[in-house]
Amino acid sequence: MENTQSSFESIPLQPQFDEGPGKYRIGLVLLSSDYATERDFMNMRDNDDIIFYSTRIPLAGEITVESLATSAAELTSATKLLQPGGRLDVLAYSCTSASVVLGHTRVEQAMQLARPGIPCVTPISAAIEALQTLKTLRVSVVTPYIDSINTKFNDKFLSEGLDIKKFASFGLLQDLDMANLTSEAIYQGALQADHEDSEAIFISCTAIRAVDVIERIEDTLGKPVVTSIQAMYWQCIRRAGYTGKLSGYGKLLAEH
Repeated sequence: MENTQSSFESIPLQPQFDEGPGKYRIGLVLLSSDYATERDFMNMRDNDDIIFYSTRIPLAGEITVESLATSAAELTSATKLLQPGGRLDVLAYSCTSASVVLGHTRVEQAMQLARPGIPCVTPISAAIEALQTLKTLRVSVVTPYIDSINTKFNDKFLSEGLDIKKFASFGLLQDLDMANLTSEAIYQGALQADHEDSEAIFISCTAIRAVDVIERIEDTLGKPVVTSIQAMYWQCIRRAGYTGKLSGYGKLLAEH
């Protein structure tokens, strides 16, 4: 057998670098049971300048005040997994009920232990700012939660100067039930929650598919609709520096 010898030669190339993909970068921490946030964030993007990176923390089963409180212990370690060493413009924790139970400040502190100095968004802080921006302080509220969580949510809104004219809830305990709640049920729930003195409808929870019916509800009721995921996305892109207006997802993104 003839002895053959490999003649390997590597051609040297000249590298060029930029900051990588995405002009506006969002770092998302999700619950392990979240089916909706990534899908809705992807659908609401209108160009590749907006980009998000996500990681998850364990929380599955019953959604209670007690189970939500435990999520704080996971936030710092999860945030560390988001593009370590890379640029992020904003951080977000995608759980409305947990951000109410823990409080925005506690969430922000936990996330900024991993990524100091980066602005932090929670769905509840985003929703409140969205309703204030729309100048709609009298609201109807729809949630999927049990009443022990609803009570804390009601207290938070009242403390921020919002006037809840009507509060409606599906009373769900299991996270999978929230994920499986149909958009039609959410639409009908919003109609039932409407009140003649309400200036807007707020639909809480990042686990449910409320983004799908924002414009349908607005067209039916003639009032702006704010949802947890939509408001969180709106606040994230604004904090990141994006100023464009986005159509198809309600007055908040289209006009503000």
